[in-house]
Amino acid sequence: MKKYKVGVIGGTGMVGQRFVSLMENHPWFELKVIAASPRSAGKTYEEAVGSRWALESPMPEEAKKIIVKDAEADAAAIASEVDFVFSAVDMKKDEIQALEEKYAKLECPVVSNNSAHRWTPDVPMIVPEINSEHLAVIDAQRKRLGTKRGFIAVKSNCSLQSYIPALHPLRGFGIDKVLVCTYQAISGAGKTFDTWPEMVDNVIPYIGGEEEKSEREPMKLWGKVENGVIVNADSPSITAQCIRVPVSNGHMAAVFVSFKQKPSQEEILKLWKSFSGRAQELNLPTAPKQFLHYFEDDNRPQTRLDRNLENGMAVSIGRLRPDCQYDYKFVCLSHNTLRGAAGGAVLLAELLCAENYI
Repeated sequence: MKKYKVGVIGGTGMVGQRFVSLMENHPWFELKVIAASPRSAGKTYEEAVGSRWALESPMPEEAKKIIVKDAEADAAAIASEVDFVFSAVDMKKDEIQALEEKYAKLECPVVSNNSAHRWTPDVPMIVPEINSEHLAVIDAQRKRLGTKRGFIAVKSNCSLQSYIPALHPLRGFGIDKVLVCTYQAISGAGKTFDTWPEMVDNVIPYIGGEEEKSEREPMKLWGKVENGVIVNADSPSITAQCIRVPVSNGHMAAVFVSFKQKPSQEEILKLWKSFSGRAQELNLPTAPKQFLHYFEDDNRPQTRLDRNLENGMAVSIGRLRPDCQYDYKFVCLSHNTLRGAAGGAVLLAELLCAENYI
């Protein structure tokens, strides 16, 4: 099989590092280009990252000697060398929007981890198991951009990946309202305990913009494509509170949910166990075999024990029980830099390739 040539723009940050790591031995993708800011350009990737390598696994040998390019100044050259790029750049929102559109207009598809284009109406925001049908909007986006190959596709916020997959199979019962509290790892801010010592033995009850994303983004995931744009769903009602906790990786969510037609616990458990999506149907390389895992033990899932389930791409659920104000409550866990960030974007890229958009 011919491999797709891949670039990572924003490759020196934590999510960019995760993209680089995930390209090692990928059966479909071959890392060809790494780009970052002008201060990193011209250096080898090993030199540019230096002591800032944040992952437990070592830097891939194939990446170390790649000469880093300038993500902005070298965009045309990068676009000519690769089949698509992953975007993990750390810039202002309007600058990210402009840069990603620049690559798309250079006929280079962009698979983005950034939030800048999540609310662009013709940019699909995809969780492959949940709303793969939104890829259909790409045709309209290409028409707007005046491109044949180029487009932008994004993944959703990392915290959504913990609880929306658990709610999605239950929508047939008419989800009425949801309350969710997320307990989010420091890697979600691109930090480690070495670079953020204030988080040791500490909890911060605020993550800028996170609650708004947690309440609004599910409406786009559950929307539908109409007349070349994605029309957001208007229900259920979701309220969220997002808290930073002293954990390296793994976002946990405590979920409370009410239904218009209340299911039994047995019905919920059966739906979770049997649920799969387009990623499993296509047997994509990064897709978990079992997307949702339910733990019977009251003290599971636990972050350290369960965040790496199925290479960090599965969602763990536990403690389903009746609630005195809502119908049910439960907890969920996902790996925020794998399923929630770079891994989710790699899975999206695999979906785009399998469905012939790249």
